[in-house]
Amino acid sequence: MAMTDSEFHQLADEMFNAIDNAIEYAIDEQDEDLDIDASGNVLQLTFADSSKIVINKQEPLHQIWIATKFGGYHFSYSEQKWIDQRNGSEFMPFVIDSIFRQSGIKLLINR
Repeated sequence: MAMTDSEFHQLADEMFNAIDNAIEYAIDEQDEDLDIDASGNVLQLTFADSSKIVINKQEPLHQIWIATKFGGYHFSYSEQKWIDQRNGSEFMPFVIDSIFRQSGIKLLINR
């Protein structure tokens, strides 16, 4: 059965909220230099070196896209997980690893 737009937004928002919470913790508890800007369907992370990671919802495709300085990735929801169809990466471990590779910041996310 195909996912509805509202189901997509609910699932994507859960991921955005988990990232936002982990970043707030990193800023408050670990004194990390990281800015987060959530606007509409876009979550933009800006690091101390001015590099960015942009995460956005692609509603027509029911995907979450991530742009890092290492490349762009597209995640689709399948079997209760967000998976990059090209390389099989799972969304949250990929985000944690990308943030660490790009900034050296280690996020703690319960997901």
